[in-house]
This record gives sequence, structure tokens and C-alpha cells, in this order.
Amino acid sequence: MLIGLPKEIKNNEFRVGLTPASVHELCQAGHEVQVEKSAGVGCGFEDADFKTAGASIIQSAAEIFKAAELIIKVKEPQAEERALLHQGQTLFTYLHLAPDIPQTKELLASGATCIAYETVTDSHGHLPLLAPMSEVAGRMSIQAGAHCLEKSQQGRGVLLGGVPGVEPATVLVIGAGVVGSNATQMAVGLGANVVVLDKSLDALRHLDSLYGNRIKTLFSTKHTLADQLRLADLVIGAVLVPGAEAPKLVARKQLKTMKRGAVIVDVAIDQGGCVETSHPTTHAEPTFVVDNVVHYCVANMPGALSRTSTQALNNATLPYILELANKGIKAALSENSDLLQGLSIMRNQLTCSTVGLAQRRRAILPEEALQSLL
Repeated sequence: MLIGLPKEIKNNEFRVGLTPASVHELCQAGHEVQVEKSAGVGCGFEDADFKTAGASIIQSAAEIFKAAELIIKVKEPQAEERALLHQGQTLFTYLHLAPDIPQTKELLASGATCIAYETVTDSHGHLPLLAPMSEVAGRMSIQAGAHCLEKSQQGRGVLLGGVPGVEPATVLVIGAGVVGSNATQMAVGLGANVVVLDKSLDALRHLDSLYGNRIKTLFSTKHTLADQLRLADLVIGAVLVPGAEAPKLVARKQLKTMKRGAVIVDVAIDQGGCVETSHPTTHAEPTFVVDNVVHYCVANMPGALSRTSTQALNNATLPYILELANKGIKAALSENSDLLQGLSIMRNQLTCSTVGLAQRRRAILPEEALQSLL
């Protein structure tokens, strides 16, 4: 199979869809890989590294998209990339379609088959291709939040861990999933007062077993959330409904109850954000202030830690990429029901029900779309 690797063009996105090691594996399996010139420089991989691994270096994205049967990316295709997709081609990347109507319309019109990393499941119902980036984003959220708390960043001027004789900052983590548990780990390590909210008692029990009295775990209700927002210096929005738009848990009116210079890091922004006042930002301009509360809403947080993120992502995606390439798209999807859950668009039809609900658009079952090809 001819596999294409274009350079990421989203604002300050430095990751790349394949490492040279992954390219080597694909070439050893008998596939041809075309890599756009300078695709990996943002995470320290030179063209020579890809050539040594067996890839061909191609001068433009247009050439990659024209020829490749399978396109591997990291972030959702931007408008100019969507215009290059065509019938008979498969795109494998993060899509986050639920809050993005223009992208959905253009991908449907392209005729391409689109498989989303973030909805591929495993035998336990987990999201194995979302998990590595959630781990990075969760850990980075504390790093970013600590920086935003600095007075020069319009924050409260508070050190997360405090110093002897001075109270540490209070970190409120909304959600105890992969993002939330990794944010908790980092915040505890820095010595902050950490409060974690979730509706899953099992998730809260797990964190309690890890950290004991070093954190406070609370069952999430509207009343409890409102109380904790008033006390927090840093809030991490770590809410996820797989494939769907994130619920708006923090209302604008609640910002007025928060401390002046408090910080919200809305990690759920890829799926629309869990704070009413959130909107996507970039690494170039990562924050904005509403009602004296600093909002950090970068939609591709792990892109800033490009080397770590690219390697972590490839560790998870490579087995699926090999399966798609070795078996062909139809066979791979039909034989792997977990991979099939990632199918979002096929033959100009939406195949993700949660996106359909979010956009009030008709969606068919992935199995139904696949059946039309068999």
C-alpha cells in the first residue's frame, strides 16, 4: 500500500504522524511510504532519517495527497488539506468532529474514508489511541497552569507547591479519567492541594488508593463543583464523552465567584470545551481573560511537546496502521470491531452517532457503511 505522511500545518503543531522507526516497520512489511519534505523537523526527525528508514521524500503536500492510498496525520485536516482528499483514499488521524461542522461537511463531500484515532476502542472499551495524548495533555496541563498563575501571565502570582510557611495552591481537577489522573499525579508531585471531582466512584477509589490523604476526592454534583470553584487557584477541565461534544459544566456566571487571577486549563477544548466561556486558542496566543479568570484553551496541547508526543502516539497507532496496510481498509475494518469504532465517514456518509447527535445530522452505523463495500 502507498502510505502518505504530510507535514502538519495547524498553528504551532510540531508533531508528525509517523516516526522513522514506524516508517521502517511499514517498509519492511512491503509498503511504500512517501514523506513530505521537512515533515518531521518539528520533533527532531530529519528527512535523512526517513530516507534511511526507506521512505521517499516528496516536495509538496499536494503530491502526497494525490497519490497516497492511506494518509497518516496527527491533527484534523485543515481546510486546504480537506480540499486535497478524494474518493478511494483513507485518512487516519484525530478528527474531533463533534464541534466542527465545517470539517464534517468537507470530509463528507471529499468521498474519502475517515477513521478517527479518538474513537478507536480496545477489548475493554478503552480508547487506546487517545490515551497517550491524554497522558501528555494531563501532565502538561499542570505545567501550563503553573505558568499561567504567574503574575506576568495575568495569574494570581501563586506557586503551586508554596514554600515553607506559605499555603500551596489549590488545584481542582474535573474528571478522573486519563487526563485527570495524569494531572493529579503532576499536581501532587509539585505539592499542591489537589481536589478531584468525578461521577465514577470507581475512578475516585482508584485515585484514593494511589494518593490517600494527599488528595481530596469528591463525588461531582453541581453544588459541589460550585463550592470548589470558589476555592480553586487552578482548574483543570478533564471531561470526556467519547466522540461527543464536551458538556458545559462551568457556566460564565460562576467565573465571578472564582478568585481574581485564577486559571482554567480546558483540556476538553478539542471537543468543544467544558467551560461556557472557552474557545480554542493556539500555542502562539494560548490564553485570554474573562471576568478576571485566565483561560488556557490550546486545542493541540501535546504539539508543544512534539518529540515525546510523536513517539508516544506512534507506539499506539503503529499496530493499527500496519493492520490497515497489510489487510487493506475493508478487511481490516471488517475483521477488527474495535478499529471499526473509529470509522467516522465512509462513502459520503457519517458513521459516528455521537457526531450526528451533536450536529443534528443523520448517521448510519459503521457496520452498515462497511457492508455496502463487501
